[in-house]
Amino acid sequence: MREILNISIGQCGNQIAGKFWEVVAGEHGLSPIGVYGGDSDLQLERINVYFSEATGGKYVPRAILCDLDTGSIDCIRASCYGQMFRPDNFVFGTGGAGNNWAKGYYGEGAETIDYMLDAIRREVENTDCMQGFQIMQSIGGGSGSGLGSLVLNRLREEYPDRMIVGYSVFPSPQVSESIVEPYNAMLAAQYHIESTDMLICFDNEALYDICTRSLKITFPTMNDLNHLIASTMSGLTTCLRFPGQLNADLRKLAVNMVPFPRLHFFMSSLAPLTSRNGQSYRAMSVLELVHQVFNPRNVMCAVDPRQGRYLTVALVFRGRLSMREIDEQMLHVQNRNSQYFVEWIPNNVKTAVCDIPPKGCRMSCTFLANNTAIEQLFKKICQQFCAMYKRKAFLHWYTAQGMDENEFTDAEASLNDIISEYQQISNYESVDPMVDSLSK
Repeated sequence: MREILNISIGQCGNQIAGKFWEVVAGEHGLSPIGVYGGDSDLQLERINVYFSEATGGKYVPRAILCDLDTGSIDCIRASCYGQMFRPDNFVFGTGGAGNNWAKGYYGEGAETIDYMLDAIRREVENTDCMQGFQIMQSIGGGSGSGLGSLVLNRLREEYPDRMIVGYSVFPSPQVSESIVEPYNAMLAAQYHIESTDMLICFDNEALYDICTRSLKITFPTMNDLNHLIASTMSGLTTCLRFPGQLNADLRKLAVNMVPFPRLHFFMSSLAPLTSRNGQSYRAMSVLELVHQVFNPRNVMCAVDPRQGRYLTVALVFRGRLSMREIDEQMLHVQNRNSQYFVEWIPNNVKTAVCDIPPKGCRMSCTFLANNTAIEQLFKKICQQFCAMYKRKAFLHWYTAQGMDENEFTDAEASLNDIISEYQQISNYESVDPMVDSLSK
């Protein structure tokens, strides 16, 4: 069994985790207290990837929920699915990080990290063959960015051979939750470059647009946005949890998706995205799914993929679908949009198919792309950071926690390096005639 341990950090991470476990428990036929009541043996066949079996037939999520404040943890405990989690796996501080990366990394976070690592070790010891970690967080706040960076650092030290996959909410380009978001995001991004194997990027503004434009929800709530992220996470790990025609695991996915070790930041999309009223007017097909996931308006971070080039693409289809039809559609998309795919990586679209559709849907598709346009996210953070940093605004809050000012310049240099690497790859034209003939 290839188990995955989920770690959610900070308010945003825990809200996503609450929705994610609701979606996954529903797909595996589990009640809100973790008791199986499903209707198919396939639901239990690989349930150990995300759940461990306790006494009395109860299934417990492999989840560590952590925050430096008790608010978000208390919300999950009081929720419908709160009874499902192991009480020892709730780890929290008392002071909060106050939107301060340095407090999350050096202050409160440093006091909490040992308790968190104990809970992680305990869960890891209960696995047969652990595949890796999934980390859910926001990199704009204090706990998600500061404590998240510290956790990544320690996990990479203790488990160097395990996969670390991040699901991170980046600061939105137009909407700001906090003034010091650019500082927090800049400092946290440096650790994601070094310590994660794959990072799937989201932002609230893009998710909000999808809800209003495609799903026709007039006033989307955080619950709606979190459901989109949870559905994407569920779709990407479907092949690990259910049998299918073609199976991928986290390491296979990473090997196929990451051509250069530092360029592991992905954009994602999901289909079908249709309003409830409009469902009866559309015939869902492989063609429709492929059109939706490649539509730039359905990308879950505020980036336009047409301004960059696709290095690699992965699609996970769910439902009883024809592999031949999928291959034909993918070939058609690549031929029609060849200018958006780099020509020096032949066969750079990977597909996986799982027979089990999501709840309440006949078929679906989850899309993951390594596109050079993701540099737009980092550029925006750099611009906002430079505007404040050259005036030394708000720095005293960070240095007061024992942080060295040089860390800011190191983080900025690291992010500028990533931006230039993406630009270099995007502009690279193949000069090898053998590669050129293969790509044609």
